[in-house]
Amino acid sequence: MKIKFIGAAGTVTGSKTLIESNGIRLLIDCGLFQGIKPLRELNWEDLPVLASTIDFVLLTHGHLDHCGWLPRLVNQGFRGKIFCTSPTVEITKLILVDSAKIQEEDAQKANEENCSKHEIAEPLYTVEQAKKVFPLFSAVQPETTVALETGIEAVFTTSGHIIGACSISLSLEGKTLVFSGDLGRDNDVLMYPPTKPKVADLVFLESTYGDRLHPDTDPKLELEDYINTAFRKGGTVIIPSFAVERAQAIMYLLWELKKEGRIPGIPYIVDSPMGVGAFEVFFNNVQWHKLSLADCQAMSKMFVINSDYEETLAAINNKGAKVVIAASGMITGGRVLSYLENYIGIPETTIIIVGFQAEGTRGRKLIEGAKSIKIFGTYYNVRAKIVEINGLSAHGDQADLLDWLSELEKKPQRIFLVHGEPAAADELRIKIQERYGVNCSIPLMGQEFEF
Repeated sequence: MKIKFIGAAGTVTGSKTLIESNGIRLLIDCGLFQGIKPLRELNWEDLPVLASTIDFVLLTHGHLDHCGWLPRLVNQGFRGKIFCTSPTVEITKLILVDSAKIQEEDAQKANEENCSKHEIAEPLYTVEQAKKVFPLFSAVQPETTVALETGIEAVFTTSGHIIGACSISLSLEGKTLVFSGDLGRDNDVLMYPPTKPKVADLVFLESTYGDRLHPDTDPKLELEDYINTAFRKGGTVIIPSFAVERAQAIMYLLWELKKEGRIPGIPYIVDSPMGVGAFEVFFNNVQWHKLSLADCQAMSKMFVINSDYEETLAAINNKGAKVVIAASGMITGGRVLSYLENYIGIPETTIIIVGFQAEGTRGRKLIEGAKSIKIFGTYYNVRAKIVEINGLSAHGDQADLLDWLSELEKKPQRIFLVHGEPAAADELRIKIQERYGVNCSIPLMGQEFEF
Protein backbone atom coordinates (compact mmCIF):
# COMPACT_ATOMS: atom_id res chain seq x y z
CA MET A 1 0.00 0.00 0.00
CA LYS A 2 1.27 3.46 -0.95
CA ILE A 3 0.09 6.75 0.53
CA LYS A 4 1.06 9.99 -1.18
CA PHE A 5 0.33 13.46 0.20
CA ILE A 6 -0.42 15.79 -2.71
CA GLY A 7 -2.28 18.49 -0.80
CA ALA A 8 -2.86 19.91 2.71
CA ALA A 9 0.64 18.80 3.75
CA GLY A 10 2.44 21.64 5.53
CA THR A 11 -0.48 23.89 4.68
CA VAL A 12 -4.19 24.21 5.48
CA THR A 13 -5.67 23.97 2.00
CA GLY A 14 -5.72 21.77 -1.09
CA SER A 15 -6.64 18.55 0.72
CA LYS A 16 -5.71 15.51 -1.42
CA THR A 17 -4.36 12.17 -0.22
CA LEU A 18 -3.72 9.40 -2.75
CA ILE A 19 -4.01 5.75 -1.68
CA GLU A 20 -2.76 2.93 -3.95
CA SER A 21 -3.54 -0.69 -3.13
CA ASN A 22 -3.58 -3.79 -5.36
CA GLY A 23 -3.97 -1.78 -8.54
CA ILE A 24 -6.72 0.48 -7.14
CA ARG A 25 -6.23 4.23 -6.68
CA LEU A 26 -8.36 6.29 -4.30
CA LEU A 27 -8.25 9.99 -3.60
CA ILE A 28 -9.38 11.23 -0.20
CA ASP A 29 -10.70 14.74 -0.88
CA CYS A 30 -9.88 16.82 -3.94
CA GLY A 31 -9.50 20.35 -2.69
CA LEU A 32 -8.41 23.72 -4.01
CA PHE A 33 -5.26 25.44 -2.75
CA GLN A 34 -5.89 28.91 -1.31
CA GLY A 35 -3.70 31.58 0.24
CA ILE A 36 -0.21 32.56 -0.89
CA LYS A 37 0.53 32.67 -4.61
CA PRO A 38 2.91 29.65 -4.72
CA LEU A 39 0.07 27.54 -3.30
CA ARG A 40 -2.59 28.95 -5.64
CA GLU A 41 -0.33 28.21 -8.60
CA LEU A 42 -0.43 24.51 -7.65
CA ASN A 43 -4.08 24.48 -8.73
CA TRP A 44 -2.91 24.75 -12.35
CA GLU A 45 -0.57 21.75 -12.11
CA ASP A 46 -1.51 18.16 -12.98
CA LEU A 47 -1.60 15.43 -10.36
CA PRO A 48 1.46 13.16 -10.04
CA VAL A 49 -0.68 10.35 -11.52
CA LEU A 50 -3.05 10.44 -14.49
CA ALA A 51 -6.53 11.48 -13.42
CA SER A 52 -7.96 8.71 -15.60
CA THR A 53 -6.18 6.08 -13.44
CA ILE A 54 -7.95 7.14 -10.22
CA ASP A 55 -10.85 4.81 -9.46
CA PHE A 56 -12.64 6.61 -6.63
CA VAL A 57 -12.78 9.90 -4.76
CA LEU A 58 -14.03 9.94 -1.17
CA LEU A 59 -15.08 13.41 0.02
CA THR A 60 -15.13 14.29 3.71
CA HIS A 61 -17.20 17.45 3.14
CA GLY A 62 -18.12 20.23 0.74
CA HIS A 63 -15.77 23.10 1.57
CA LEU A 64 -13.76 24.44 -1.36
CA ASP A 65 -10.39 23.37 0.04
CA HIS A 66 -11.68 19.77 0.12
CA CYS A 67 -13.76 19.57 -3.08
CA GLY A 68 -12.83 22.56 -5.24
CA TRP A 69 -10.40 20.76 -7.58
CA LEU A 70 -12.94 18.17 -8.74
CA PRO A 71 -13.73 19.99 -12.03
CA ARG A 72 -10.02 19.92 -12.94
CA LEU A 73 -9.84 16.23 -12.05
CA VAL A 74 -12.82 15.40 -14.27
CA ASN A 75 -11.55 17.66 -17.04
CA GLN A 76 -8.28 15.69 -16.98
CA GLY A 77 -10.02 12.34 -17.41
CA PHE A 78 -11.37 11.10 -14.07
CA ARG A 79 -14.50 9.00 -14.66
CA GLY A 80 -14.83 7.09 -11.37
CA LYS A 81 -17.35 7.47 -8.57
CA ILE A 82 -17.29 10.26 -5.97
CA PHE A 83 -18.59 8.99 -2.62
CA CYS A 84 -19.90 11.35 0.07
CA THR A 85 -23.01 11.96 2.14
CA SER A 86 -26.18 13.33 0.59
CA PRO A 87 -25.85 16.83 2.14
CA THR A 88 -22.24 16.93 0.92
CA VAL A 89 -23.46 16.18 -2.61
CA GLU A 90 -25.85 19.14 -2.40
CA ILE A 91 -23.30 21.47 -0.82
CA THR A 92 -20.52 20.50 -3.23
CA LYS A 93 -22.71 21.21 -6.24
CA LEU A 94 -23.45 24.69 -4.87
CA ILE A 95 -19.82 25.33 -3.96
CA LEU A 96 -18.41 24.22 -7.34
CA VAL A 97 -20.84 26.29 -9.40
CA ASP A 98 -20.28 29.30 -7.15
CA SER A 99 -16.49 28.85 -7.39
CA ALA A 100 -16.67 28.58 -11.18
CA LYS A 101 -18.82 31.72 -11.45
CA ILE A 102 -16.38 33.66 -9.30
CA GLN A 103 -13.44 32.49 -11.40
CA GLU A 104 -15.21 33.38 -14.62
CA GLU A 105 -16.14 36.82 -13.25
CA ASP A 106 -12.62 37.46 -11.93
CA ALA A 107 -11.07 36.47 -15.27
CA GLN A 108 -13.51 38.70 -17.14
CA LYS A 109 -12.81 41.63 -14.82
CA ALA A 110 -9.04 41.11 -15.12
CA ASN A 111 -9.31 41.18 -18.90
CA GLU A 112 -11.58 44.24 -18.96
CA GLU A 113 -9.37 46.19 -16.57
CA ASN A 114 -6.10 44.79 -17.96
CA CYS A 115 -4.87 43.87 -14.46
CA SER A 116 -3.62 40.36 -15.25
CA LYS A 117 0.01 39.49 -15.97
CA HIS A 118 -1.29 37.04 -18.59
CA GLU A 119 -2.20 38.19 -22.07
CA ILE A 120 -5.62 36.64 -21.57
CA ALA A 121 -6.77 35.71 -18.05
CA GLU A 122 -8.62 32.40 -17.90
CA PRO A 123 -10.68 30.79 -15.13
CA LEU A 124 -9.30 27.67 -13.48
CA TYR A 125 -12.54 26.03 -14.60
CA THR A 126 -15.90 27.11 -15.95
CA VAL A 127 -19.47 26.55 -14.75
CA GLU A 128 -19.92 24.05 -17.58
CA GLN A 129 -16.88 22.09 -16.41
CA ALA A 130 -18.08 22.21 -12.79
CA LYS A 131 -21.41 20.67 -13.76
CA LYS A 132 -19.66 17.73 -15.43
CA VAL A 133 -18.72 16.55 -11.94
CA PHE A 134 -22.36 16.09 -10.89
CA PRO A 135 -23.17 12.73 -12.59
CA LEU A 136 -20.25 11.08 -10.77
CA PHE A 137 -21.61 11.60 -7.24
CA SER A 138 -22.77 8.59 -5.26
CA ALA A 139 -24.44 9.43 -1.92
CA VAL A 140 -23.76 7.26 1.14
CA GLN A 141 -25.34 6.98 4.58
CA PRO A 142 -23.24 7.52 7.72
CA GLU A 143 -22.30 4.39 9.68
CA THR A 144 -22.96 2.21 6.60
CA THR A 145 -20.25 0.04 5.06
CA VAL A 146 -19.57 0.92 1.42
CA ALA A 147 -17.84 -1.81 -0.61
CA LEU A 148 -15.60 -0.03 -3.13
CA GLU A 149 -13.76 -3.09 -4.46
CA THR A 150 -13.14 -6.61 -3.21
CA GLY A 151 -11.27 -6.16 0.06
CA ILE A 152 -11.71 -2.37 0.17
CA GLU A 153 -14.47 -0.88 2.32
CA ALA A 154 -15.27 2.59 3.61
CA VAL A 155 -17.44 3.86 6.45
CA PHE A 156 -18.40 7.53 6.87
CA THR A 157 -18.94 8.87 10.42
CA THR A 158 -20.16 12.35 11.32
CA SER A 159 -17.47 14.91 12.15
CA GLY A 160 -19.44 18.08 12.92
CA HIS A 161 -17.79 21.09 11.20
CA ILE A 162 -20.46 21.67 8.50
CA ILE A 163 -23.62 19.93 7.40
CA GLY A 164 -22.87 16.55 5.82
CA ALA A 165 -19.24 16.49 7.00
CA CYS A 166 -17.76 13.10 7.90
CA SER A 167 -14.57 11.36 8.85
CA ILE A 168 -13.78 8.32 6.71
CA SER A 169 -12.63 4.89 7.89
CA LEU A 170 -11.03 2.93 5.06
CA SER A 171 -10.34 -0.82 5.43
CA LEU A 172 -7.84 -2.49 3.08
CA GLU A 173 -4.95 -4.92 3.24
CA GLY A 174 -5.90 -5.82 6.80
CA LYS A 175 -5.45 -2.24 8.01
CA THR A 176 -7.88 0.48 9.01
CA LEU A 177 -7.04 4.00 7.85
CA VAL A 178 -9.02 6.83 9.46
CA PHE A 179 -9.17 10.27 7.82
CA SER A 180 -10.55 12.89 10.18
CA GLY A 181 -11.50 15.43 7.53
CA ASP A 182 -12.17 18.75 9.27
CA LEU A 183 -13.39 18.20 12.83
CA GLY A 184 -16.01 20.42 14.39
CA ARG A 185 -16.26 21.52 18.00
CA ASP A 186 -17.89 19.67 20.85
CA ASN A 187 -19.91 22.80 21.74
CA ASP A 188 -20.71 24.17 18.27
CA VAL A 189 -23.66 26.54 17.89
CA LEU A 190 -25.37 24.40 15.23
CA MET A 191 -23.55 21.12 14.64
CA TYR A 192 -23.43 17.99 16.78
CA PRO A 193 -20.07 16.85 18.25
CA PRO A 194 -17.79 14.70 16.05
CA THR A 195 -17.94 10.90 16.35
CA LYS A 196 -14.73 9.53 17.86
CA PRO A 197 -13.03 6.57 16.16
CA LYS A 198 -12.63 3.28 18.02
CA VAL A 199 -10.24 1.42 15.68
CA ALA A 200 -7.38 2.77 13.55
CA ASP A 201 -4.00 1.53 12.39
CA LEU A 202 -3.16 4.77 10.58
CA VAL A 203 -4.76 8.12 11.42
CA PHE A 204 -4.75 11.21 9.19
CA LEU A 205 -5.67 14.07 11.51
CA GLU A 206 -6.30 17.69 10.65
CA SER A 207 -4.26 20.21 12.66
CA THR A 208 -5.72 23.60 11.71
CA TYR A 209 -5.92 24.75 15.34
CA GLY A 210 -3.28 22.35 16.63
CA ASP A 211 -1.40 25.11 18.49
CA ARG A 212 -4.23 26.98 20.17
CA LEU A 213 -7.35 26.84 22.28
CA HIS A 214 -10.51 28.75 21.46
CA PRO A 215 -11.12 31.57 23.94
CA ASP A 216 -13.70 31.08 26.66
CA THR A 217 -15.77 34.04 25.48
CA ASP A 218 -19.38 34.54 24.36
CA PRO A 219 -19.52 35.15 20.59
CA LYS A 220 -23.14 36.25 20.88
CA LEU A 221 -22.18 38.99 23.31
CA GLU A 222 -19.28 40.04 21.06
CA LEU A 223 -21.58 40.27 18.03
CA GLU A 224 -24.01 42.38 20.04
CA ASP A 225 -21.28 44.78 21.11
CA TYR A 226 -19.69 45.21 17.66
CA ILE A 227 -23.03 45.74 15.89
CA ASN A 228 -24.34 48.27 18.40
CA THR A 229 -21.05 50.18 18.38
CA ALA A 230 -21.10 50.36 14.57
CA PHE A 231 -24.79 51.35 14.58
CA ARG A 232 -24.12 54.28 16.90
CA LYS A 233 -21.51 55.52 14.40
CA GLY A 234 -23.86 54.94 11.46
CA GLY A 235 -21.45 52.38 10.03
CA THR A 236 -21.78 49.13 8.11
CA VAL A 237 -20.75 45.77 9.59
CA ILE A 238 -19.24 43.30 7.11
CA ILE A 239 -18.80 39.66 8.13
CA PRO A 240 -16.81 37.61 5.61
CA SER A 241 -18.12 34.08 5.99
CA PHE A 242 -18.32 30.75 4.22
CA ALA A 243 -21.86 30.47 2.85
CA VAL A 244 -22.39 27.05 4.40
CA GLU A 245 -22.79 26.53 8.18
CA ARG A 246 -20.74 29.51 9.42
CA ALA A 247 -23.18 31.88 7.74
CA GLN A 248 -26.11 29.99 9.26
CA ALA A 249 -24.47 29.98 12.70
CA ILE A 250 -23.99 33.76 12.55
CA MET A 251 -27.55 34.20 11.31
CA TYR A 252 -28.84 32.10 14.20
CA LEU A 253 -27.02 34.25 16.77
CA LEU A 254 -28.21 37.46 15.10
CA TRP A 255 -31.77 36.12 15.04
CA GLU A 256 -31.62 35.39 18.77
CA LEU A 257 -30.18 38.84 19.49
CA LYS A 258 -32.92 40.49 17.42
CA LYS A 259 -35.66 38.48 19.17
CA GLU A 260 -34.23 39.56 22.51
CA GLY A 261 -34.19 43.23 21.42
CA ARG A 262 -30.43 43.49 21.83
CA ILE A 263 -29.53 44.70 18.31
CA PRO A 264 -31.17 47.43 16.20
CA GLY A 265 -33.76 47.06 13.45
CA ILE A 266 -31.42 47.70 10.52
CA PRO A 267 -31.07 45.65 7.31
CA TYR A 268 -29.45 42.24 7.80
CA ILE A 269 -28.20 40.96 4.47
CA VAL A 270 -26.81 37.61 3.35
CA ASP A 271 -25.06 38.33 0.06
CA SER A 272 -24.28 35.12 -1.76
CA PRO A 273 -25.37 33.68 -5.12
CA MET A 274 -25.67 30.33 -3.33
CA GLY A 275 -27.37 31.71 -0.23
CA VAL A 276 -30.85 30.43 -1.15
CA GLY A 277 -29.44 27.03 -2.08
CA ALA A 278 -27.53 26.77 1.19
CA PHE A 279 -30.74 27.52 3.08
CA GLU A 280 -32.52 24.74 1.21
CA VAL A 281 -29.83 22.26 2.20
CA PHE A 282 -30.33 23.23 5.85
CA PHE A 283 -34.12 22.99 5.52
CA ASN A 284 -33.91 19.57 3.85
CA ASN A 285 -31.45 18.05 6.32
CA VAL A 286 -32.59 19.10 9.80
CA GLN A 287 -31.39 15.76 11.24
CA TRP A 288 -27.82 16.95 10.63
CA HIS A 289 -28.00 20.03 12.88
CA LYS A 290 -29.57 21.36 16.07
CA LEU A 291 -32.18 23.70 14.54
CA SER A 292 -35.76 22.67 13.93
CA LEU A 293 -37.41 23.34 10.58
CA ALA A 294 -39.59 25.97 12.27
CA ASP A 295 -36.49 27.74 13.60
CA CYS A 296 -34.87 27.66 10.16
CA GLN A 297 -37.93 29.20 8.55
CA ALA A 298 -38.37 31.87 11.23
CA MET A 299 -34.69 32.76 11.15
CA SER A 300 -34.60 33.15 7.38
CA LYS A 301 -37.38 35.78 7.46
CA MET A 302 -35.09 38.21 9.28
CA PHE A 303 -32.60 38.38 6.42
CA VAL A 304 -32.51 39.80 2.92
CA ILE A 305 -30.90 37.22 0.64
CA ASN A 306 -29.06 38.82 -2.27
CA SER A 307 -28.50 36.50 -5.21
CA ASP A 308 -28.18 38.88 -8.18
CA TYR A 309 -25.23 41.24 -8.45
CA GLU A 310 -27.65 44.14 -9.03
CA GLU A 311 -28.91 43.52 -5.49
CA THR A 312 -25.34 43.64 -4.25
CA LEU A 313 -24.78 47.01 -5.93
CA ALA A 314 -27.99 48.37 -4.40
CA ALA A 315 -26.85 47.27 -0.93
CA ILE A 316 -23.42 48.80 -1.47
CA ASN A 317 -24.92 52.11 -2.60
CA ASN A 318 -27.15 52.26 0.47
CA LYS A 319 -24.67 53.87 2.85
CA GLY A 320 -26.90 53.54 5.92
CA ALA A 321 -26.10 51.25 8.84
CA LYS A 322 -26.49 47.55 7.98
CA VAL A 323 -24.99 44.13 8.62
CA VAL A 324 -23.74 42.13 5.63
CA ILE A 325 -22.69 38.47 5.68
CA ALA A 326 -20.85 37.71 2.44
CA ALA A 327 -18.54 35.02 1.09
CA SER A 328 -15.77 34.14 0.94
CA GLY A 329 -14.76 33.42 4.51
CA MET A 330 -11.04 34.07 3.93
CA ILE A 331 -11.78 37.03 1.60
CA THR A 332 -10.10 35.20 -1.29
CA GLY A 333 -12.93 36.00 -3.71
CA GLY A 334 -16.69 36.41 -3.91
CA ARG A 335 -19.10 39.23 -3.21
CA VAL A 336 -17.34 40.34 -0.04
CA LEU A 337 -14.62 41.88 -2.22
CA SER A 338 -17.12 44.29 -3.75
CA TYR A 339 -18.16 45.44 -0.28
CA LEU A 340 -14.56 45.87 0.84
CA GLU A 341 -13.71 47.92 -2.26
CA ASN A 342 -16.37 50.41 -1.15
CA TYR A 343 -16.23 50.21 2.63
CA ILE A 344 -12.75 49.24 3.85
CA GLY A 345 -11.56 52.83 3.55
CA ILE A 346 -14.41 54.17 5.74
CA PRO A 347 -13.50 54.48 9.47
CA GLU A 348 -17.09 53.82 10.57
CA THR A 349 -17.01 50.35 8.95
CA THR A 350 -16.48 47.28 11.13
CA ILE A 351 -15.17 44.05 9.59
CA ILE A 352 -15.69 40.98 11.77
CA ILE A 353 -13.43 38.00 11.05
CA VAL A 354 -15.07 34.80 12.30
CA GLY A 355 -13.08 31.80 11.01
CA PHE A 356 -9.59 30.48 10.35
CA GLN A 357 -7.60 32.61 7.89
CA ALA A 358 -4.95 30.74 5.92
CA GLU A 359 -1.50 32.18 5.30
CA GLY A 360 -1.50 34.69 2.45
CA THR A 361 -5.25 35.34 2.42
CA ARG A 362 -6.65 38.84 2.72
CA GLY A 363 -8.38 37.83 5.94
CA ARG A 364 -5.06 36.79 7.48
CA LYS A 365 -3.46 40.06 6.39
CA LEU A 366 -6.28 42.09 7.94
CA ILE A 367 -6.08 40.41 11.35
CA GLU A 368 -2.30 40.83 11.25
CA GLY A 369 -2.76 44.59 10.88
CA ALA A 370 -2.25 45.25 7.16
CA LYS A 371 -2.51 48.94 6.32
CA SER A 372 -3.68 48.22 2.78
CA ILE A 373 -4.95 45.25 0.80
CA LYS A 374 -5.01 44.49 -2.90
CA ILE A 375 -8.36 43.83 -4.59
CA PHE A 376 -8.57 43.30 -8.36
CA GLY A 377 -5.18 44.90 -8.94
CA THR A 378 -5.84 48.02 -6.83
CA TYR A 379 -4.58 48.72 -3.31
CA TYR A 380 -7.11 50.02 -0.78
CA ASN A 381 -6.13 51.68 2.49
CA VAL A 382 -7.55 49.93 5.55
CA ARG A 383 -9.37 52.49 7.68
CA ALA A 384 -12.17 50.21 8.81
CA LYS A 385 -12.15 48.66 12.29
CA ILE A 386 -10.95 45.04 12.06
CA VAL A 387 -12.08 42.70 14.84
CA GLU A 388 -12.04 38.94 15.32
CA ILE A 389 -14.47 36.54 17.01
CA ASN A 390 -12.57 33.29 17.57
CA GLY A 391 -15.50 31.61 19.31
CA LEU A 392 -17.31 31.13 16.00
CA SER A 393 -14.72 28.91 14.35
CA ALA A 394 -16.09 25.70 12.79
CA HIS A 395 -12.83 23.87 13.60
CA GLY A 396 -12.07 22.07 16.81
CA ASP A 397 -9.16 23.50 18.79
CA GLN A 398 -6.16 21.64 20.20
CA ALA A 399 -8.17 20.18 23.08
CA ASP A 400 -10.91 18.96 20.71
CA LEU A 401 -8.36 17.34 18.38
CA LEU A 402 -6.61 15.55 21.24
CA ASP A 403 -9.93 14.39 22.68
CA TRP A 404 -11.03 12.99 19.31
CA LEU A 405 -8.30 10.35 19.67
CA SER A 406 -9.32 9.39 23.21
CA GLU A 407 -11.57 6.40 22.44
CA LEU A 408 -9.17 4.41 20.25
CA GLU A 409 -9.05 0.87 21.62
CA LYS A 410 -5.33 0.50 20.92
CA LYS A 411 -2.50 2.75 19.80
CA PRO A 412 -2.39 3.43 16.05
CA GLN A 413 0.74 2.44 14.18
CA ARG A 414 1.18 6.05 13.13
CA ILE A 415 -0.64 9.38 13.10
CA PHE A 416 -0.11 11.77 10.18
CA LEU A 417 -0.88 15.44 10.83
CA VAL A 418 -2.29 17.20 7.79
CA HIS A 419 -4.31 20.30 6.96
CA GLY A 420 -2.33 22.63 9.21
CA GLU A 421 0.46 25.16 9.06
CA PRO A 422 3.87 23.82 10.24
CA ALA A 423 3.91 25.46 13.68
CA ALA A 424 0.36 24.31 14.49
CA ALA A 425 1.01 20.76 13.31
CA ASP A 426 4.28 20.50 15.22
CA GLU A 427 2.80 21.65 18.50
CA LEU A 428 -0.05 19.16 18.11
CA ARG A 429 2.53 16.44 17.32
CA ILE A 430 4.28 17.09 20.62
CA LYS A 431 0.99 17.06 22.55
CA ILE A 432 -0.12 13.77 20.93
CA GLN A 433 3.19 12.06 21.65
CA GLU A 434 3.13 13.29 25.26
CA ARG A 435 -0.45 12.18 25.88
CA TYR A 436 -0.73 9.00 23.81
CA GLY A 437 2.85 7.92 23.06
CA VAL A 438 2.04 7.40 19.38
CA ASN A 439 4.48 7.79 16.49
CA CYS A 440 3.37 11.06 14.92
CA SER A 441 4.54 12.44 11.56
CA ILE A 442 4.04 15.68 9.64
CA PRO A 443 4.26 14.76 5.94
CA LEU A 444 5.68 17.10 3.35
CA MET A 445 3.94 17.96 0.11
CA GLY A 446 4.56 15.17 -2.37
CA GLN A 447 5.93 12.76 0.23
CA GLU A 448 5.05 9.08 -0.18
CA PHE A 449 4.91 6.29 2.40
CA GLU A 450 4.71 2.53 1.88
CA PHE A 451 3.09 0.05 4.25
